[in-house]
Order: sequence, then C-alpha cells, then structure tokens
Amino acid sequence: MLISNALIGLREGLEAALVVVILVAFLVKTDRRWALKHVWAGVAVAVALSIGLGALLTYGTRQLSFEAQELIGGTASIIAVGFVTAMVFWMRTAARTISGELKGRLDQALSVGGWAVALVGFLGVGREGLETALFFYASVQTAGASTTQPLVGFVVGLAVAVALGVLIYRGAVRINLSVFFRWTGIALVVVAAGILSYGIHDLQEAAFLPGLNSLAFDVSGAVPPDSWYGVLLKGTVNFTPDTTWLQAVAWTVYTVTVLTLFLRPQRPAAGARPRPAVATPVATG
Repeated sequence: MLISNALIGLREGLEAALVVVILVAFLVKTDRRWALKHVWAGVAVAVALSIGLGALLTYGTRQLSFEAQELIGGTASIIAVGFVTAMVFWMRTAARTISGELKGRLDQALSVGGWAVALVGFLGVGREGLETALFFYASVQTAGASTTQPLVGFVVGLAVAVALGVLIYRGAVRINLSVFFRWTGIALVVVAAGILSYGIHDLQEAAFLPGLNSLAFDVSGAVPPDSWYGVLLKGTVNFTPDTTWLQAVAWTVYTVTVLTLFLRPQRPAAGARPRPAVATPVATG
C-alpha cells in the first residue's frame, strides 16, 4: 500500500501545489499581494475540510456493523475510482491550459473581493483534497486497521509534491506536465482498477452484490498474501490472490476501456497551435 498511496499523494498533491503556485505567482507578478492572504485562507479551509472528511470516514465508521462498514467502504472505493478517472482525463486535456484558466478566474475574483479570491483557492485545492480523502479511506479499508502504510504513503507523496511545488515556484525545477500526467495517469488507472476490484469485494461481503463465493481464480498457494511478493502486489495494484468473477470482469473491463480511451491520440483544437506543456520558472521577486 505504501507505493500506490505515495503515487496517489504525489499526483493529487502536485495538482493542488500547481494550483497554489499559479495563483500566488499571478498575484505577486501583478503586484496584488494584498490578495495572498485570501488565497491562503481558502487553501487552509480546503485542507482542513479534506483532513476532517478523511478522519470522519476512517474513524467515524468503526462502531458500525461489519456489513455496514463494508457497504460504506465499497461505496467510497467506487466513488473514489470515479473521481480519479474523471481527474485523469481532465488533466490529460487541461495540462496545457490550466495556468490560463486559473489566472482568468482569479482576475475576475479580484474585482469582486477577498471572499471571491478565497473561493478560487478553496475550489482549486478542495477537489484534490476530496479525492485524496476518499482514496485514503479506501486504502485504509483495503489494508486493514493494523497497518500505517496508507498514511505513510500519502504523507510521503504529499511531502514530495509540496517540495516540488516550492521548487517550481522558485524556478529550480521545470516539469513537462503533459508527460508527467500521462505516465502517472497510466499508473493511477491500474491502481484505480485494483481499488474498484476491492470495492466490489467489499460490497459482496456486505451482501449488496452477489457472487462472493464464485471465484474466477485462487492462487493463494502460489502467491501467499503474507509473502513479500503478495504484499508487494497488494500494495502496488491491490491484487488479491482469491478473486471473484465479478471482481475480475470489473477489473478487466475498467482497465481495458479506460486505458484505451486515455492513450488514444488527442485531436488538437481547430486553429490551435501546439505549445510545450512545461511549468515555467516563476520569479518570486
């Protein structure tokens, strides 16, 4: 769980960090530093709500019955997969234009007032925070309450994302966003397929979906869950050695369909000229 959660934390964290970098840099370069406090206020509220949601989902459901926990966990997993799928495709097309869109929204908000500026910061970071909270809960459900790997993975990924955000802002790092989001998108699709499979298993255990005892395969003998390679497979792609038919079909259909759509060539907009999707160093002075 450590590697997959670190990847999710890095991806979500870097998206949020890029939003903050673009907003802060725009205010600094246009000499409207008075609005910085409003941006940071919106970001702080978004982070606090995301942490609160993650804690509520993770610790607030432990008093429920086993079936209720599995039902909530499975539902949250599938919702998280929906969020990450939409996010992967959105960043596939928005990587080249995200800076201009955010600057346009912030410019409009500046004419309205401080609360509107705070709202731009809140919405820009809040979406990633909501997705991260849902993923964290789904990962904890998958790994079990006895391990801290999901938390450690998310913290590591988010810490690296924040460090990259600072370096990008100071002009020390240049990142080709199209390439970055393409490769992390492929990895996240595989991770999301595993979370989808585990979410379906939770719903089967809650008796919400049928087929809990109808196994497509059981390789527990060859891949013991407690072996180093069994732990590695579960931690990276949420592989379970005893997989039901419904899980196997869902995993296959999701992976093949989403990767096919994600990897197909993009058609440039009419009259648009291709531009390099590189994060330009931003001067802090």
